[in-house]
Amino acid sequence: MSGHSKWASIKHKKGALDARRGKVFSKIAKEIIIAARDGGPNPDMNSRLRTAIQTAKAANMPAANIEKAIKRGSGELEGITYEEISYDAYGPGGAAILIQIVTDNKNRTASELRRIFSKKGGNIAGVGAVSWIFAKKGFIRVDRAKAEEEQLFLLATDAGAEDFTTETDAYEITCSPDDLESVKKQLQDNGVEWDMASITYIPKNTVKVEGKDAQHLLALIEELEEHDDVQNVYSNFDIADEILAQIA
Repeated sequence: MSGHSKWASIKHKKGALDARRGKVFSKIAKEIIIAARDGGPNPDMNSRLRTAIQTAKAANMPAANIEKAIKRGSGELEGITYEEISYDAYGPGGAAILIQIVTDNKNRTASELRRIFSKKGGNIAGVGAVSWIFAKKGFIRVDRAKAEEEQLFLLATDAGAEDFTTETDAYEITCSPDDLESVKKQLQDNGVEWDMASITYIPKNTVKVEGKDAQHLLALIEELEEHDDVQNVYSNFDIADEILAQIA
């Protein structure tokens, strides 16, 4: 979890700022469209859609936008045809990078990603080159002010959590993707609010990145995340907190 924990916290705070500027709505809408397309428009029967809707509501996305995205995904409304693609890559300092894309033009996106890597350092690797480093997990972050550690630990583990970590300002719960909904329900039923809950990719091992390489790596990830077609970026870097804090 080294690196991932601090980075998740920073991205959560940054995401809140981006949401207030309306920058994340298009990415959330794409996730809703694909979730509805692949699993149907009923969130009670589609956990991916249910999570996407919860993310949309947390970002204060208008209900009309959410409904429109669901209808586009289910085919009730015409819309753009999106394709999901993953890219394996390496960044400065040898850090592995896993990039999740949703695009309506994969050739355009591939060209633009190569341009970003050429400018910021690193390179796109072959399929599967780094994806094996990451484990797909459910991830929940609870502000320490919103729960007592012992109670939260018992609730989470009883619902199937695999790991429980106490950080400076938050508790972090990791579970199987299949158990994410049951852990969330357990917390909700007991009055515990979470700051973020999602399916994520957590590195099985990390690479220590320092100095200029660390700064260049973070700049690369920042630019990747700003790209309209990039939904998520994951990396196995281990960077000192003081460097990470510079971009918070």
